[in-house]
Amino acid sequence: MSKIKPYKDSDLGKKEQVTKMFDTISGDYDGLNRVISFGIDISWRKKVVAMVKESQPKTILDIATGTGDLAINLAQTKAEKIVGLDISSGMLEIGKTKVKKHGLENTIEMVLGDSENMPFEDNSFDAITVAFGVRNFETLEKGLKEILRVLKPGGTFVILETSMPTKTPYKQGYNFYTKNILPFIGKVFSKDRSAYRYLSESASAFPFGEALNNILRETGFTNVKDYPQTFGVATIYKSSK
Repeated sequence: MSKIKPYKDSDLGKKEQVTKMFDTISGDYDGLNRVISFGIDISWRKKVVAMVKESQPKTILDIATGTGDLAINLAQTKAEKIVGLDISSGMLEIGKTKVKKHGLENTIEMVLGDSENMPFEDNSFDAITVAFGVRNFETLEKGLKEILRVLKPGGTFVILETSMPTKTPYKQGYNFYTKNILPFIGKVFSKDRSAYRYLSESASAFPFGEALNNILRETGFTNVKDYPQTFGVATIYKSSK
């Protein structure tokens, strides 16, 4: 498993570095993400919501919730309770403001916590989602086992994560974009130059497709399926317990 970290000259562990990075870029994150993905990430999240809605969950956990975009979208499922968990207090503060703006304070609770050591009891949630967060886990397998622990039997687990196109010319175009354009955009628009270099490098090194499917199966998830999006630049993974 890749040990790529945001700050190459830091002695901090990956978890601490990721927390620092997201605290630093929290103010830029939403706007910059729309630019980087050309707004396509909005449609990907809609598909995640549709998948989760199929099982009519009453309780949902959104891990690595960031500024709360997916948690807010998940309110469309009519779930009674949605918890947004994130390790970055800076991201969560922006998320709380957005939740209040949408009038969802009684439905969505934003919680500061570690995805690899969550403050929830076993079998707590009907559905769990992670959008662009699993590649930031310090130990992927540990994080997935923790998700399996708090997911109810029969519950739905959906991941939305970047992936690598495998077909020509999309593969070449994606490589050029992530290695040249993405770091440039981050350098120009973000006060943390290392952050968007890390986000690019970690996306390239993270297992995707059948490789991640196998890790999910080995962890104990069942009914594992993947759904590539937009020529393969992102993939939605759906599984259950």
